[in-house]
Amino acid sequence: MLVGHEVSTVQRSRWTGIKNGKLLELAAAEFDVFLTMDRNLEFQQNPATLPIAVLVVEAVSNRMGWLKIVFAVLVAMRLWIACAPRAAAAGY
Repeated sequence: MLVGHEVSTVQRSRWTGIKNGKLLELAAAEFDVFLTMDRNLEFQQNPATLPIAVLVVEAVSNRMGWLKIVFAVLVAMRLWIACAPRAAAAGY
C-alpha cells in the first residue's frame, strides 16, 4: 500500500485492546510514525512527550478504500516535503 514503507495495523500487530500510552510505546519500538483516526489523542496524551511521531488522519471512514486515498495524499506530501528545501533554494 505504501511502497517502501512497513505498514501494519493494531490488529495485525496483535495490539488490540492495548490503550494509548502503552500502544504508542509499542509502536515506537517498531515504527517512525503512528497514524490514527483518534481525534482525542491530543487530549489524552501530551504530544510533546510522545515517543513517536503521531499523525491524526481525518477521513470519511476507516475503510481501506478511503484510507488508500489518504495514503496517496501522504505520499505526495512526503515527496513535496522532500523537495521543498531544494525548491526554496532555487527561488520557487
